[in-house]
Amino acid sequence: MTKLINLNVFKDFFQSSNAGGILLFICVILSMILANTGFAIPLQNILDHPLGFENESIHLRYPVLLWINDGLMAIFFLLVGLEIKREIVEGELSSPKKASLPILCAIGGAIVPALLYLSFNAGQETASGWGIPMATDIAFALAVINLLGNRIPSSLKIFLAALAIVDDLIAILVIAFFYSSGIETSYLLYAAIGLVILLVMNRMNVLNPYLYLIPGIFIWYFVHHSGIHATIAGVLVAMTIPTNDTDVESPLERLEHALTKPVNFLIIPLFAFANTNITLESEMVAGLTSSLGLGISLGLLLGKPVGILATSYLCTKLKLSSLPEGSTWRHILGVGLLAGIGFTMSIFIAILSFGDPLHVSEAKLSILVTSLLAGIIGYLTLRSNKAYAD
Repeated sequence: MTKLINLNVFKDFFQSSNAGGILLFICVILSMILANTGFAIPLQNILDHPLGFENESIHLRYPVLLWINDGLMAIFFLLVGLEIKREIVEGELSSPKKASLPILCAIGGAIVPALLYLSFNAGQETASGWGIPMATDIAFALAVINLLGNRIPSSLKIFLAALAIVDDLIAILVIAFFYSSGIETSYLLYAAIGLVILLVMNRMNVLNPYLYLIPGIFIWYFVHHSGIHATIAGVLVAMTIPTNDTDVESPLERLEHALTKPVNFLIIPLFAFANTNITLESEMVAGLTSSLGLGISLGLLLGKPVGILATSYLCTKLKLSSLPEGSTWRHILGVGLLAGIGFTMSIFIAILSFGDPLHVSEAKLSILVTSLLAGIIGYLTLRSNKAYAD
């Protein structure tokens, strides 16, 4: 009987909407603890250990950390791409009226933090990190807002989800255009051929979503060697998978459902564990108040809510759109603060931004501290509202 109860508790946890965020938080804490004990060197040795196959024609031998950041994260981006396409076809981004506010707020909430970061770092070697505070972590932000229950209208949760999805799309475009190395046109051509094959499959009404993954693997390989960051392959593949706006489950929705749990409970926690093993040093802590640290912290904690609030105000005054049903300006402020939880995408861009390991570590620490503060302040801001009944 006890075993059955324990299994039910375990099952209920993994079916809850907050489980992914909680597991992510546990992995961050565990990684940082190990990185500051005698396990730091063995853990780094594991992450640096090469895996794969390589010969004169095929180059697929990389450290474990690169497989996580370029390989497994491509699956994460595949899921993000599926979510973006579904929202465009049938969700909150399916019409100009529905999409205008979250799209414009996501743009405002990306531009202001980037400009704020550059105001501290322009002309310095850390200027390349301007993309770091632009990103919002969907898993953490939605985990926090779901803790609020009926204290907020359900329309606000949808608004945050749509905003975060557009935010991810902006981050993807930023990575593709600004954080990719020199382009190898031959590999890019091979990737384009693979993409054409997937588009033909879509036009031929191939409905098995897993058949799209076979050419997708080759596209990932070619994109990886083209100089464009390999994770973009996941988004490209996602855009070719068929979907519809009916009640019948589409191939896209089938694949999205299949990927959600592996991504939320394995890939993202593993990414967090592998990339937050930060051995704390005095100069890193001092880096919190450096131009790099302040650019990230103020970009996420101040730039995000200011950008989202200002854009919302302009949109409503110009009658381009209206606030989510039942929401107030305090709600929008709270959402803006939650959007300052950068974490996954911010850390990912930080890794691409700097060649100096110390800068990467300082950026990661600033992201962690600021994301924690943004989550707490955003939660308390939204919780101060009276209970809302839809």
